[in-house]
Amino acid sequence: MAVTAGDYDEYMKNVPDTETMLIETAQRGDPDAFNLLVLKYQDMLYRIALRIIQDECGAEDATQNAVIQAYQNIRSFRGGSFKSWLARVAVNASYDELRRMKRHAFSMPLDQYTHEGEEIESPVWMIDLSAGPEELAESTELQDALQCCLRALIPDYRLMVMLVDIEGLSYEEAARAARVPVGTVKSRLARARMQLRHALRKFENLLPAAYQVEMPAFVQM
Repeated sequence: MAVTAGDYDEYMKNVPDTETMLIETAQRGDPDAFNLLVLKYQDMLYRIALRIIQDECGAEDATQNAVIQAYQNIRSFRGGSFKSWLARVAVNASYDELRRMKRHAFSMPLDQYTHEGEEIESPVWMIDLSAGPEELAESTELQDALQCCLRALIPDYRLMVMLVDIEGLSYEEAARAARVPVGTVKSRLARARMQLRHALRKFENLLPAAYQVEMPAFVQM
């Protein structure tokens, strides 16, 4: 039986501690329970893959592989944050896809382009759908500037920004997802935020007025 996002929402309303029950049911081999979990996290999986691979087609393949790997290995989940467990699966699948792409002599650049060579639109997480036309145009410019600054980060730093600042994982969850110590997450994130702060100075005219006087440090030591 196919499941939809509406099925997931209805299930969430009627069953207490839904995620735990879905995980346990999926571990017993129920594909519908697993599909409901995927509905909740599939956007996160794709965003992680896209940020690592920076290619839409590759990110789609990596996301599909991550879902398959998660289904095949869900019995290995032993509790804790399921979100960070899935994020780790997505990170591993994304790096596997990067290696696969490099083995093929397509010389595909690690910039955000579609298979037709056109630059992709800014990601959904940066778009304010309530903004008017003028605000939306300014927002798009700022989104492009943020994209540029994010792409300039080294992959390890960019991953930390993705996991913590965009996906909202805790330091501990990000550490499990990236398979690094918590201290490494904190140090990489601090350096990434500092680099973003300096990089955004080039686009200071696009920032809200409150940020143009004195830009925040972003770094929480």
